[in-house]
Amino acid sequence: MCGIVGVVGQVEAAPRLLEALRRLEYRGYDSAGIATLVNGHVERRRAEGKLGNLAEVLEHDPLPGTIGIGHTRWATHGAPTTRNAHPHGTTRVSIVHNGIIENHAELRAELEAEGAEFETETDTETFARLVDHRLALGESPEIAFSGALKRVHGAFALAAVFAGHPRKLLAARQGAPLAIGYGEGEMFVGSDALALAPLTRRIAYLDEGDWAVVSDTDAQVYDANDAPVQRAVKTTAFSGAAIGKGNYRHFMEKELHEHPAVIGDTLRQYVDPATRAVSRPALPFDPATLPRLWLSGCGSAFIVCQTARYWFETIARLPCDADVASELRYRDPPMTGGGAAMFVSQSGETADNLAAMKLLRTGGQSIVSVVNVPESTMSRESDATLMTVAGPEISVASTKAFTAQLSVMACLALNFARARGAIDAEEEARLTTALLEVPEHAARLLDASAEIEALAEDIKGARDVLYLGRGSMFPIALEGALKLKELSYIHAEGYAAGEMKHGPIALIDDSVPVISLCPSGPLFEKTASNLQEAAARGGRIIAFTDEDGAQALRRFASRVVVLPKVDPFVAPILHAIPVQMLAYHVAVLKGTDVDQPRNLAKAVTVE
Repeated sequence: MCGIVGVVGQVEAAPRLLEALRRLEYRGYDSAGIATLVNGHVERRRAEGKLGNLAEVLEHDPLPGTIGIGHTRWATHGAPTTRNAHPHGTTRVSIVHNGIIENHAELRAELEAEGAEFETETDTETFARLVDHRLALGESPEIAFSGALKRVHGAFALAAVFAGHPRKLLAARQGAPLAIGYGEGEMFVGSDALALAPLTRRIAYLDEGDWAVVSDTDAQVYDANDAPVQRAVKTTAFSGAAIGKGNYRHFMEKELHEHPAVIGDTLRQYVDPATRAVSRPALPFDPATLPRLWLSGCGSAFIVCQTARYWFETIARLPCDADVASELRYRDPPMTGGGAAMFVSQSGETADNLAAMKLLRTGGQSIVSVVNVPESTMSRESDATLMTVAGPEISVASTKAFTAQLSVMACLALNFARARGAIDAEEEARLTTALLEVPEHAARLLDASAEIEALAEDIKGARDVLYLGRGSMFPIALEGALKLKELSYIHAEGYAAGEMKHGPIALIDDSVPVISLCPSGPLFEKTASNLQEAAARGGRIIAFTDEDGAQALRRFASRVVVLPKVDPFVAPILHAIPVQMLAYHVAVLKGTDVDQPRNLAKAVTVE
């Protein structure tokens, strides 16, 4: 979603703001802008589209000044045009905003009744006009900003500069993340530590309801009641050098090739390779007596939850619910006393996750987050945090974070199973060994990607694609379909193989590729039977399987991609990689924006 940066320093702000905004591109956006103070007056430059367009504007019309704010906008209120691009404001104040102000229409009507003239359709301008109205009455920037905050409802992060105040930047957060960066003779604000990584690694995160006055030497933070508070300054793990494409064409290509290392690094956090036992992380509950577990996330993280549900129920014999967070937050389900919930997210900032977390905590559930960013809001608001070790993931489409999340959940399922007496030490060691072998298998897959590149040629012209899987491979079919549609804009659906006869079979003809995740194992024969039914109706069967499964499938499949043979327990982790690779190669062939697909955002920080 939208990204915010700000700087108060001794050198020109615009180039540093532009660089910081580049590090927020992964969040998704459709316009961008920067505002600085020039001789005490607010000036701004804005552009529709990518940051390259804003850079061209700045090259032809430079923006001096040592204090400024910047923004990448993902359109909510108002079309993605230069006119609606941030910053917004008046001659007295300029503001950037991430999130939604829910009562903006009511406030706008009130301000218009008092003579305010609006220039845009955005909710952000309403906040700017509200601050400006108070400034016109003679209030200081601090009083005007704090007073305006008390009038607005919603989830947002804000940063503002004020005419005549070249050493003062104000910032606030309510339901959306915002960090303050500490430098030497300069200070920063940003939506996340990644944006500030080239500028500083000393970060303080604002708590819910906080607002701050940031100068070039320090920051004074206030809580929602305007009482001065202290927020801990920490050294973030991100560095400016950690983010780059290297020799790869796209961030997604680079991140696909990081699967083996990421899976291995994540497993090393939880598995003792000598004993083949999974160490139990510090949790706010005892897995042995846990009555029920909730699993929730959004997008690919929800697909991780669906996969993990199979593991927790079949291996650990633990009753489980897997819910998409945007529905869970409104479902008001009955809750079992002493239960627990795990929320999965790459960024740890997804608004729907945070809202669902609050709902389940109110219902007496212990809250655990599985995240990739230790400083994230989800991590800070959980009873316990389980880290993935994926490193920065810049491509909007999740790849390595997905397999890292699966790896964490697989480890937890084994640990819970042992604690609950569902498996013995010998079975734990066998399944742990299968897990530890996945990175090597993943590396072999990546080294033999030519077959998947060739397969992409067959897929790129399709209008519809059907993905099928059974058991724990069903969620991986969903992941394959999700990646293909979001990257290549080809319509794709993932289905449980047994459900094909209950509707999707009507779509099948010789123009519809049917992609199956079909490793050998207990469910192979039933899945193969479903594929034969599709082939009999002219479907072009493309099967991802192992050598044992390939022998049976070659009789009727038009293409068979042979993967390493692994235990069915870990097959979902391994099969996720080629379906992501396929989506990538199809998108490259179609010429779409692989790293930043249209209309999508990396961290969805608004509802």
